Amino acid sequence: MQTVDFGHLPLAAGDVVLDLGCGEGRHVISAYLSAQVHSIGVDLSLPDLLTTREKMRDFDAPADDGRSFGLSSASALALPFADNTFDKIICSEVLEHIPDYRAALREIQRVLKPGGLFCASVPRRWPEKLCWLLSEEYHNTPGGHIRIFRAAELRREIESLGLQHYHRHWAHALHVPFWWLKCLFWGNDEQWLVRQYHRLLVWDIMQRPRLTRVSEQLLNPLMGKSVVMYFRKGATA
Repeated sequence: MQTVDFGHLPLAAGDVVLDLGCGEGRHVISAYLSAQVHSIGVDLSLPDLLTTREKMRDFDAPADDGRSFGLSSASALALPFADNTFDKIICSEVLEHIPDYRAALREIQRVLKPGGLFCASVPRRWPEKLCWLLSEEYHNTPGGHIRIFRAAELRREIESLGLQHYHRHWAHALHVPFWWLKCLFWGNDEQWLVRQYHRLLVWDIMQRPRLTRVSEQLLNPLMGKSVVMYFRKGATA
C-alpha cells in the first residue's frame, strides 16, 4: 500500500532518497524498485527495520546498475547525515507520532538539497477525529498518534522553512471504514465485520480490481484517510 505518488515525486537515476520513519519498508523499497536511486530508510524501531530487510530478500538485486539500498536506526530529531545530502525525502504517516515534530521538519529541511523535493503525508483531520471519538485506546497506545493536524497549518509550517508547496492529493479512502470499525471494536480484531473488511482490503491490494481502484479515486477527495503534500526546497534556501 503506497501513499506517495512518484508521479508527483519523480525519481531520477542517481538520486539519493530518504524515507524517514520508513516502518516496514513500503516506500523505501518502492523507491529502490522504481528507479536507479540510492534508497535509504531510517526508523527508530529495530524490529521494523529487520522486517524491511527481510522483505528486500523477495526482490532480486539489479545487476550493478548503480542503485543501492540501506537502512539506519536513528532519531528524526538528529539525523546522522550531512547538510544537503538528499535529492528526495519522504515522511509518510510519521509526524503525527513525534512529540517535537517541528524539530523533525527542521532536520528534513537541513538534509534536503537545494532544489530537492519533499513529500509529507499525515492522517486527514475529520476521519482521524472520528477514530479518536470511537476509541480512547487508538491514540493512547504507546507509539500511537499524539495529535491531529490541520493540513493547511502544517503546510504553512513547512513553507516557513523555505519549501514551496506544489501539489496535494488524498489517499486510502477505502481504508477509512476499516479503521472506524477497528476503533469501534478496539482490541477485538476477530470481530466479524473487522475480519471481513480486512479481507476486502487485502483482496484490493493484491488484485487491484478496476472497481475498487476507480471507487477509491472518486472517494479520496471526500474521505481519503491521508492528505499527501509535496514541496520543493528553494535553490537558495
